[in-house]
Amino acid sequence: MPLIKSALKKNIGKNIATEEAAGKKPKQSIAIALNVARKTGAKIPKKGKK
Repeated sequence: MPLIKSALKKNIGKNIATEEAAGKKPKQSIAIALNVARKTGAKIPKKGKK
């Protein structure tokens, strides 16, 4: 199933669930979902260095 191209929090959550159901690791699925949201215009900052 393709990912939802949206910046809404509920759609980001659905994208994470879709990726995890496809067998991806949780951190990887979060990164993919946030990347899709960033490409649609969401103002989500990238993870900074510690």
